[in-house]
Amino acid sequence: MSSFLDRSHTVAAPGFNRWMVPPAALCVHLCIGQVYAFSVFNLPMTKLLGGTAADWKLTELGWIFSIAIFMLGASAAVLGRWVEEGGPRRAMFTAALCFGGGFLIAALGLSLHALWLVYLGYGFIGGIGLGLGYISPVSTLIKWFPDRPGMATGMAIMGFGGAALVASPLSVWLMASFGVTGSFVALGLGYTVFMMVGAAIVRVPPEGWQPEGYVPPAQQKKLITDQHVYVFTAVKTPQFWLIWIVLCMNVTAGIGVLGQASAMSQEMFPGRVTALTAAGFVGLTSLFNMGGRFFWASISDMIGRKNTYFIFFVLGAVLYILVPQTGAVGSLSLFVVCFLVIFSMYGGGFATVPAYLKDMFGTRYVGAIHGMLITAWSAAGILGPVLVNYIREYQISIGVPKAQAYNITMYIMAGLLGVGFVANLLITAVHEKHHMVEDESDAIGVV
Repeated sequence: MSSFLDRSHTVAAPGFNRWMVPPAALCVHLCIGQVYAFSVFNLPMTKLLGGTAADWKLTELGWIFSIAIFMLGASAAVLGRWVEEGGPRRAMFTAALCFGGGFLIAALGLSLHALWLVYLGYGFIGGIGLGLGYISPVSTLIKWFPDRPGMATGMAIMGFGGAALVASPLSVWLMASFGVTGSFVALGLGYTVFMMVGAAIVRVPPEGWQPEGYVPPAQQKKLITDQHVYVFTAVKTPQFWLIWIVLCMNVTAGIGVLGQASAMSQEMFPGRVTALTAAGFVGLTSLFNMGGRFFWASISDMIGRKNTYFIFFVLGAVLYILVPQTGAVGSLSLFVVCFLVIFSMYGGGFATVPAYLKDMFGTRYVGAIHGMLITAWSAAGILGPVLVNYIREYQISIGVPKAQAYNITMYIMAGLLGVGFVANLLITAVHEKHHMVEDESDAIGVV
């Protein structure tokens, strides 16, 4: 088994079709993206004992998702180098065991009504699977598609953004058929098998491989290097931390309103937006979140990563400032358009950043560097919801009508995008003193 998982046994044979690699990545990302649909289990898990006082509270269950997202960022940062050096198959295989196994351990916790086992299973162990699965295909896709790295990573990360569209109704159907515990068992087994398929399909290109007909540019563009930067050197550069801020600001602005999209639409347009209509709006935002990952990442191949993020920050700030005005004039259609574009750029930020890192630091350790950068997502996952929820609560407490309670928050989000704009503006090429030399590469043992 170990030899099958070794990087050396995943090197593609002559004639291998590189277009087999994006489906392998999707096999993983379409599974781990289920985390975005985990909320469908919350209410049913509060009634496992028939709604008695001994049942779990929603506040207790909320920690399951929080632990999982925290472990996603932590495991991606800590294990990024292990993923890069061991190859994608070993990482995908391990991710499948952790994510699927996490469901099974959580199912045991549900049957015993032991919440700590659910925390351990889905939150801690499943969260490790999330982190490993999220970063495992990134550098492989970039190496297979040097001509279109943004499009390649966009295809995979699109799966993560859109997985909830399948996972949510599937989970509801499984709970209706087999109960909450049974649905966890079914999902754990199903996701394990599906992710294993991706691990079996994935391949890495032979050393020095280039797509047929592709000629690397004789002179690289200003912000694109053909050199490599070691992972622990990269995190010491200002470019890494500027990109960290860029991602954190873009995600903070989006993730804060993502969880409140339904409530916000109903409160800003009372009497016009029902709970059912709001649910349809949330589904539509998920589609744009997913499609934006592929669209914007592909656009970045043509106009550059820096220019793409400039669009995110400038257009995003304008839209956030415009949102309160849509409520003031009662334009529901304009409100919807604003947020659909905002969520497309939220997803696009995730999908574009791996190619941005590749441009700055080279391909050799891009997966590990990406893992370190994912900590920006963890930080944004706390900052965004806190800003939206607590500012809204404060506004209502001082007598601001619910329809206007989000106005200040929208202006703050626009300000955060302004911070991201400045960080993006300050990004320059990495100094050549940080580039790896051949002797250093040999000593580290990188292939």
